[in-house]
Amino acid sequence: MMKVTVIAVGRLKEKYLTEGCAEYLKRLHTFAKVNIVEINEYRCSENPLPAEIETVKSKEGEAILAKLPKGAYVIPLCIEGKQLSSEALSAQVSNTAIQGFSELVFIIGGSFGLSDAVKQRGELCLSFGKLTLPHQLMRLVLLEQIYRAFAIANHTKYHK
Repeated sequence: MMKVTVIAVGRLKEKYLTEGCAEYLKRLHTFAKVNIVEINEYRCSENPLPAEIETVKSKEGEAILAKLPKGAYVIPLCIEGKQLSSEALSAQVSNTAIQGFSELVFIIGGSFGLSDAVKQRGELCLSFGKLTLPHQLMRLVLLEQIYRAFAIANHTKYHK
């Protein structure tokens, strides 16, 4: 069974996000062992200078890199990453298993995004489009798409 880890900066606060994520985690249980790792979000001043933003991204990046399991296929989510259809993401997930990876790691950054070090560590930088989404909402969207990817690969009725 494939192992999937989602490393996310910050904690879910809103009830609807917590409930939505719990639903997709329950559904994913059929296809994969899924683990959520939350990284503390670093705060900065209300109007941060670029250097302060880079410091925050660097600190969060160090914490993310420290949590990466050895030998995993790493997929950081970033706006400049590659955009895939749901079918292409499903194929990518399936191909990682064929390539000998037993664990996939998806990474969701904080308010300012991911450090360059985290992006460079990834085998595939993935984008969900040019829209900016709150990182907490992105967790729900990501879990739904991971579930959809497994549903496509397993030919279930979920994906239409």
